[in-house]
Amino acid sequence: MSEKDKKKKDSALRVNEGVDQPSSINQNVLNRFKGMKRNLRSADEYVEGILNGNRSMLSQAITLVESNLPAHHQLAQKIIEKCLPYSGNSIRIGITGVPGVGKSTFIEAMGKYLTDAGHKLAVLAIDPSSARSKGSILGDKTRMEDLSNNPQAFIRPSPSAGSLGGVARKTRETIILCESFGFDVIFVETVGVGQSEVAVHSMVDFFLLLMLAGAGDELQGIKRGIMEMADAIVVNKADGNNLHNAQMAAREYKNALHLYPVPESGWTPKVDTCSSKTKEGIDRVWQIIREYEQFTKGNGYFHKNRQEQAKQIMYEAIEEKLESHFYQNPQIKEVLPRIIDDILSSKISSYIAAQKLLETYFESLKNEQ
Repeated sequence: MSEKDKKKKDSALRVNEGVDQPSSINQNVLNRFKGMKRNLRSADEYVEGILNGNRSMLSQAITLVESNLPAHHQLAQKIIEKCLPYSGNSIRIGITGVPGVGKSTFIEAMGKYLTDAGHKLAVLAIDPSSARSKGSILGDKTRMEDLSNNPQAFIRPSPSAGSLGGVARKTRETIILCESFGFDVIFVETVGVGQSEVAVHSMVDFFLLLMLAGAGDELQGIKRGIMEMADAIVVNKADGNNLHNAQMAAREYKNALHLYPVPESGWTPKVDTCSSKTKEGIDRVWQIIREYEQFTKGNGYFHKNRQEQAKQIMYEAIEEKLESHFYQNPQIKEVLPRIIDDILSSKISSYIAAQKLLETYFESLKNEQ
């Protein structure tokens, strides 16, 4: 070794060799989608597999629904269209509640009760913020161990992150696939309390609100907003020393419901208690759901509500497509930054800016013709 090299080696300024940095791309996810690309089947093959009870085919079809790749989206739409005639034969139940209310233990207890009675259950989630909050059902799938391993049940987490509208659309399409597979009870769980309740309410037949005894006045705002949507309120964890408090809370909720107008369905929301731990009251909750189904099918609301939901989905799809097409327009992409700068510097009002953008958009469409 030369004297020069020795000095370099002994210098405090020498640069040590670093370690290779991990790739910014998740290789496992990349491999999965590469595998899907190689193994993509025709829409008819997926539909045949779903109708024949092939869980692998169902899971793959749902993954296509959740994918944002255009080719996957087109294939998923073909599958959904072919499955549509076989869907609709289930009771769709939305389940929500404040954090810590015990949604996962309730779903496991109710799921066990239903599967023991011969029902086939699919549990889905709406969680547009799971990337930040880590979601509930992703963890619930490990906590709901018995239900996860039950051949009569199917648990599917929501797509990680994404807009509420996007996650809601994918959940609605997943419901169609699950019903075609033969699941006759669909649970749609919301994570926490927020705008996702409205989205879930717009895709289910029955909306169940789980509550706790002694939750405190800080939850009054939450209750006011969601109690109006609830078809039943169930006070969970009604066991042991908490039983008396749960019964008191149930009476309070029952009194509070008298302050709300009768819903369009004509159904008077019910209030009850249950314990997911001891299973006490689980059968009564299911009985309330069956009574609601019988009542609303009898007065025609059940079918009417589903029709209204289907119409609303169409409107939302139109808005989504139009918005996407608007912002992808080359002329809009070119002028939008300048118009935003004009708004921020108070050279133009937001309303005039919107009008200019729309005029630019419609003019570009004319030029395309």
